[in-house]
Amino acid sequence: MEAIRQFVTVKNHQINITLPDDFNAEEVEVIILPKHNDFQIPQWQVDQVRERTEKYLKNPSSAQDIDDFLKEIEGEL
Repeated sequence: MEAIRQFVTVKNHQINITLPDDFNAEEVEVIILPKHNDFQIPQWQVDQVRERTEKYLKNPSSAQDIDDFLKEIEGEL
């Protein structure tokens, strides 16, 4: 499935969306949601993702297998 996400300006209760030349679908589903600018990711979460990314980039083989990770979580429940 190909998805295109755009933020467009509403003018006179209308929007105009230009599709890429290689988008060849005959029909599309359109979902319209108001854009919210007040969403923010907490700084602690940004810091944690950066730290984990840095560790992974230094040693990609240290990444945990998803099955092992799920077993570890199940054991903690």
